[in-house]
Amino acid sequence: MLGIGGWKQRMVDPAHALPGRDTPMAVRNAHHVHGRPIAGEFTGLQTVQFGMGCFWGAERKFWRIPGVFTTAVGYAGGVTPNPTYREVCSGETGHAEVVLVVYDPGEASFDGLLKTFWESHDPTQGMRQGNDIGTQYRSAIYCSTQAQFDAAVASRDAYQRRLLDAALGGITSEILYPAPAFFYAEDEHQQYLSKNPMGYCGLGGTGVSCPIGTGA
Repeated sequence: MLGIGGWKQRMVDPAHALPGRDTPMAVRNAHHVHGRPIAGEFTGLQTVQFGMGCFWGAERKFWRIPGVFTTAVGYAGGVTPNPTYREVCSGETGHAEVVLVVYDPGEASFDGLLKTFWESHDPTQGMRQGNDIGTQYRSAIYCSTQAQFDAAVASRDAYQRRLLDAALGGITSEILYPAPAFFYAEDEHQQYLSKNPMGYCGLGGTGVSCPIGTGA
């Protein structure tokens, strides 16, 4: 039996999801940290979407990684087209808050991105991260290639063994290929912690290291 706020931890019935709109969110196409575009074709680069709870702190984790060309925050994995932040937080769109990571595979390994993902949040909490409760805070990896998907599943299995050794729970992360549609969040949310250095960051890992990329 789910307690207070439990309704927000249930995925919305698609028949009852909010209708959304046809018009994409207007965002400034320049990253607040380095000025590179956050939207476009990204020819020669690869993309992946990570959901780790509140996307403000999650995005900062990835824009700091060498070889990551750009990042953006948005909504994915749900039903409602082009939702607003308020709509996503209502639990009536089915979307997760995610970070779009665009990277050069010659400079940033996908295993390295996965290691950052697993170690920077708690992937065992279901539809929440700490005190952030709701379907939008679920853990997710949305892959753009089969190779990414295979690597993500292998990393999950390896990290699960480490978590069990530490007497922690089962991983609930959603891993999908192909990636669902990514809808850009409002401009105020893009690179939020660069614009608001003292802003909220709810990220908190398990303290268990991930063996991916270490040969362990």
